[in-house]
Amino acid sequence: MGGAVSAGEDNDDLIDNLKEAQYIRTERVEQAFRAIDRGDYYLEGYRDNAYKDLAWKHGNIHLSAPCIYSEVMEALKLQPGLSFLNLGSGTGYLSTMVGLILGPFGINHGIELHSDVVEYAKEKLESFIKNSDSFDKFEFCEPAFVVGNCLQIASDSHQYDRIYCGAGVQKDHENYMKILLKVGGILVMPIEDQLTQIMRTGQNTWESKNILAVSFAPLVQPSKNDNGKPDSVGLPPCAVRNLQDLARIYIRRTLRNFINDEMQAKGIPQRAPPRRKRKRVKQRINTYVFVGNQLIPQPLDSEEDEKMEEDNKEEEEKDHSEAMKTEEPPQNLLREKIMKLPLPESLKAYLTYFRDK
Repeated sequence: MGGAVSAGEDNDDLIDNLKEAQYIRTERVEQAFRAIDRGDYYLEGYRDNAYKDLAWKHGNIHLSAPCIYSEVMEALKLQPGLSFLNLGSGTGYLSTMVGLILGPFGINHGIELHSDVVEYAKEKLESFIKNSDSFDKFEFCEPAFVVGNCLQIASDSHQYDRIYCGAGVQKDHENYMKILLKVGGILVMPIEDQLTQIMRTGQNTWESKNILAVSFAPLVQPSKNDNGKPDSVGLPPCAVRNLQDLARIYIRRTLRNFINDEMQAKGIPQRAPPRRKRKRVKQRINTYVFVGNQLIPQPLDSEEDEKMEEDNKEEEEKDHSEAMKTEEPPQNLLREKIMKLPLPESLKAYLTYFRDK
């Protein structure tokens, strides 16, 4: 599934293509997609395919096509502070993007059938928190993942504001999914080969809308125990943040706001991600000439083609010269502010989430 947009050369290029094709339509979703590099969720040796609009699978590890994730993120209509449940959370790529929008007071849970994939998702999440430059630019709702079959969720589990299911839902499981949703909530799932948005408008009323024709592998049916019944799976608890964690959130928020005000006062614009210039494609005009007794097609350059070739060459030389310049690494102003605070080193490390950069 996928292939709806052109392949990108990097993550920003892919997002540009998704915007151009109207799969990404809101700034909030765009920011989340740009902050998380899709290539970081691929295994080494497969990253060349990361920026194509195609699904990818290796063993139990699976990523849907970027156009699918874009439609899902837009259809969920995410807001800060909401609760989110990802049924079939996989690599954690989608859950991490969702966490950037939910912010520190949301709830971000995922359930995944395969234990090796949950371990993979936890590794990728830790790498994002420890190494990504994007982490300090957002307030983050960290995902919590559990192993289990999403059709075996305990009956006394809490309900969620937003739910996504990443596998094909059979019609007889539709009501099971709906019950997990709070009144006023939104459920997005593939059912009968349609990615569908379902809004719970009342205790027993729902509104449905088809978004996109899709093809997903179906949900795996739960296995039964010795009693002939499937074991229930408990979702992560909705824990209240402790005072220490709240203090870290508000200190970081205050410093971030101070930095933004300081930059605005100095007239320093927020640095936008660089845009890759698209090379204009030269189109050839074919003419035909006689060589002996044969009519041979020959490419004929028009004056416009020749001008385009010169322009492309100039752009390439300019890009090359700019690449040769020594660029300073982007400053992490939030980290710099924290490290200058008159605090013990252990507390500074806590405020930076023990990041090394």
